[in-house]
Amino acid sequence: MTEAIRNPVEWSVDQMKNLGHALGEAGHAIGHTKTTLHSPAPALHRIRASELKDVIRKGFADYGAYRTDVIALCVFYPVVGLLLARAVYGHAMLPLLFPLASGFALIGPFAALGLYEMSREREHGERASWVNAFAVLKAPAIGPILLLGLGLVLLFLVWLAVAWLLYAVTLGPAVPLSIGAFARDLFTTGAGWTLIVVGCGIGFLFALLAMSISVISFPLLLDKDVGLDTAVRTSIRAVRMNPGPMAAWGLIVVGGLVLGSIPLFLGLIVVMPVLGHATWHLYRKLVAG
Repeated sequence: MTEAIRNPVEWSVDQMKNLGHALGEAGHAIGHTKTTLHSPAPALHRIRASELKDVIRKGFADYGAYRTDVIALCVFYPVVGLLLARAVYGHAMLPLLFPLASGFALIGPFAALGLYEMSREREHGERASWVNAFAVLKAPAIGPILLLGLGLVLLFLVWLAVAWLLYAVTLGPAVPLSIGAFARDLFTTGAGWTLIVVGCGIGFLFALLAMSISVISFPLLLDKDVGLDTAVRTSIRAVRMNPGPMAAWGLIVVGGLVLGSIPLFLGLIVVMPVLGHATWHLYRKLVAG
C-alpha cells in the first residue's frame, strides 16, 4: 500500500529506471549467460481437458480479488484496439479488422506479464495492486522476456501482412467501399469463402506457433532461473505432451479474445485479465514444483 500512494512523479521516475534496467537486460540476453544457457528443463505434468475448468475458475478468482486494479491495468487493451480499428477504418482497410481482433491471441501471452506477477503474489499470500504488475521490469529474466515478446510482436505483424495479401488475391486488391459491401462479398461469393477458409487455416498455424513457444514460457521465466531457450523448449514440450488440453486452451483463448473484441473491444477489460490470470494457473498445473 505504501508504494500505491507515493508521489506520482516519484513513482514514474522509478518505473523509468526499471524500464532502463529491462532494456539493458534485453541487450545482455542476446548473448546467453553461462548460468542460464541450456539450463535444465523442469519436469512437466500431463493434464486433462477437464482441468481447464479449474484453471478458468482460478482466473476468475484472481480477477475478482483484483477487480479494480486489473480494470485500471487492462483498460489499455480496448483503447489500443479501438485506436487500431479506427486506423484500419480510416485507411479503408476493413479486411484487417478480424485479423486484428484474432491477432491479440498472438501477443496476449506477452501483454499479460503483469497479470502473471499479480497471480504469483496472490498465490504467496501477498496483497498486490496494479502497481505491483510493474515488478516484472525488475525480474532477473526480463531480458529474455522482452526478446520473446519482441518475437511475438513480429509474428503478429507478419500475420497482418499475410492476411492482407490473402485478401488481395481473393477479394482485392481494391478496398471495400463499406462494411456492408465487404460483408456481402465475404459471405456470398466463392472468393469470399476461400478467404474465410484459407485465412482461418493460416491463422490457426500462426496461433499454434505462438502458443507452442509462449504458453508457459513467460510464467516460467518469471518463476524460475532458466534461459530463453529452456523456457521455449519447455513450452513446446508441454504442448506436445498435452495436445488435447492445449488445443482446447487455444480455442478458449481465441474465442474469448474475439468475443471480447466485438463490443468495441470493451470485453477485453474482462477477458484479458481472466485469461492472463488463468494462464499462470495453467503453468502451475503443467510445470512440476
